[in-house]
Amino acid sequence: MGMFDMMGMMGKVKEMQAKMQEAQDKLEDIIAEGEAGAGMVKATVNGKKKVLKLEIEPDIVNASEVAILQDLIVAAVNKALEEVEQKSKAEMQKMTEGMLPSIPGMDLGNLFNK
Repeated sequence: MGMFDMMGMMGKVKEMQAKMQEAQDKLEDIIAEGEAGAGMVKATVNGKKKVLKLEIEPDIVNASEVAILQDLIVAAVNKALEEVEQKSKAEMQKMTEGMLPSIPGMDLGNLFNK
C-alpha cells in the first residue's frame, strides 16, 4: 500500500468517526416507549438509554401492591430499552451504510455498548 493510499485510508477513518459521532448525537432523538400491565405503566426512553418519562395510572397506586407496581415499572422500562436498542441499531446501520466494506466478524454495534 503506497503512502497515498494510506492518506486516503486515514481520510476515510476520519469521515467514519465523524459519521459515528453524528449517529451518536442522533441517538438522543430516537425515542421508544414500553408498557406493562396493559398500559397501566408506560416508560419512554431515548437512544442514549435515558428514561425520559414514566407514566403510572393512579388506580394502580396502592400501598399493598407496591411490589406489583415495581415489577411493572421494571418491565415497562426494559421493554422501552429493548425497543430503542432496535431502533438505534437500525439508525446506526443507515448512517454508516457504505462507509466501509463489511468486515466479517467486525460488529460495529459493539463500539456503542459502553
